[in-house]
Amino acid sequence: MSSVINGAPWLTSVGAGTIDRKFVATVSLGNGTETIRGLSTYPKRLFLSNIPLYYGLGNTTSKESCDSLHPNPKKVAGKIVFCTVVSEFDMYDQINKLSQLAVKGAIFATDLREFLLPTSYYIPFVAVSLSKRKVIKSYMAEATKMAAVSISFGETKLGTKPAPQVAFFSSRGPSQISPTILKPDILAPGVNVLAAWVPNRVFAQVGNDSLFTNYALVSGTSMASPHVIGIAAMIKSVHRDWSSAAIRSAMMTTADTTDNTGNWIIDMSSDTAGSPLAYGAGHINPNKAMDPGLVYDITVQDYIDFLCGLNYTNSQISTITRRSNCSCTKANLDLNYPSFTVILNNANMTTFRFKRVLTNVESTTTRYQAAVRASKGMKVLVKQQTLNFNGLNSKQEFSVRVDIDLSKSARKQSEYLGNYGYLSWYEIGGKHVVTSPIVSTFAASHKDYTI
Repeated sequence: MSSVINGAPWLTSVGAGTIDRKFVATVSLGNGTETIRGLSTYPKRLFLSNIPLYYGLGNTTSKESCDSLHPNPKKVAGKIVFCTVVSEFDMYDQINKLSQLAVKGAIFATDLREFLLPTSYYIPFVAVSLSKRKVIKSYMAEATKMAAVSISFGETKLGTKPAPQVAFFSSRGPSQISPTILKPDILAPGVNVLAAWVPNRVFAQVGNDSLFTNYALVSGTSMASPHVIGIAAMIKSVHRDWSSAAIRSAMMTTADTTDNTGNWIIDMSSDTAGSPLAYGAGHINPNKAMDPGLVYDITVQDYIDFLCGLNYTNSQISTITRRSNCSCTKANLDLNYPSFTVILNNANMTTFRFKRVLTNVESTTTRYQAAVRASKGMKVLVKQQTLNFNGLNSKQEFSVRVDIDLSKSARKQSEYLGNYGYLSWYEIGGKHVVTSPIVSTFAASHKDYTI
């Protein structure tokens, strides 16, 4: 948590999420009664047919987890080795040990399989869930002759659930430099993205061979960001007069906070429902972002006033803005941002007031009604409850008061998150919904700001 670095409000900070696609391998037990699918990005199309299966059945847990294979290389030579993994360190340690032996392949039973990267599969192995361990062990115990398995590598499964999930490596908020701005802003696909690769640069080792490729499965926020850049360019091509802030607002206020099962987006790090500190406004939805209805716009002067509120000097502001005539006359930390962040300064109770301006980007006259979803310990009062827009580029101002009371919460301050909710503006008689997260957060190094 609190690992976001690029948190400047004029930048769009992007978190990395999974997509509804998995790369899998199919394990068929020798008796033909069970077929198990697990995760594998082993890069070669390979079919291992009826290979003897080795497992430390009936022995110590350490042997079952392959920790004692080095003294017995002859026992595993030419076989598929079945291992149990209990920690991330053990997983990589066991992969490394098996790579030094003359094994045909491996099956790992682990609930850490989502944490494996494509470059981890430099030997032919498949990671199955811990729940399948009992099935494989039972088969081996009941086998009347030597247990054997067949494994088919190089398969793709589409429509997997739940997706998206926040990647374990994705940076979380709050930003320690400007925690009044919720970061990251948005979530986008960033796990196992098929990306262009430098042809003459090794992507991974596969056994004793070096893998050279034009395209590779790459993970990172550096994969998620190009998705957002492309969507922003698409929006700009349709709405050429929109500012960068308006485009970001369109993407944020139309983002999805639920996955393809209809539940809240899961954070892989905890395997529970995530929060806006992990996924920002939600997972980007390109089609909705093209037609947001309303936007929160920000001018250059607004950014300057924000820097003044952070106590930047005129010289520092001039360096950032490349303007020589910057002055701090209207210092203001309440930027017209598409999210709301309440800072808890070593206290469980506080009140924040925000002012926002919405701009109509539709050519028609329209009305919007406010709706709030607030969690326990959070009260939100919106004033005005109804906004009337008279046509394209018409603007309406409203205020939000957020009262936080975490006195009965069991959450630890070190976890940064207090609680969160959402403010949505519903178009009356129309299709547009403009949604912003409201988050209370502890910011350890943050001074006592007053807005």
